[in-house]
Amino acid sequence: MAIIITDECINCGACEPECPNTAIYEPGVEWTWADGTALDTVEMEDGSSIDGQAAQEPVSDEFYYIVPDKCTECVGFHEEPQCAAVCPVDCCVDDPDYVEEEDELLAKKAWLHAE
Repeated sequence: MAIIITDECINCGACEPECPNTAIYEPGVEWTWADGTALDTVEMEDGSSIDGQAAQEPVSDEFYYIVPDKCTECVGFHEEPQCAAVCPVDCCVDDPDYVEEEDELLAKKAWLHAE
């Protein structure tokens, strides 16, 4: 299950540098697949491919956000999600829209970092 940052976020930024996948971004900031990963090209579900450096639309303009397809809940890196561990207002919580088992999260980590 990916982590989501709720609207209780105070935009302190404590979570952003803790993410081993560079899946956390400031409000309104475009993101890329290549940020913090080994992805040069990403094949989409529809079979198309996009450049890993291509800017993607921000998930939120109001508060820090996590790109769910880059979030591995820190599995394979740490014992617990680091964003949740450092969040002073406990707004980094499980995202019910992205439920994944540990083996899926480990596979995502391997894909993101080309292991």
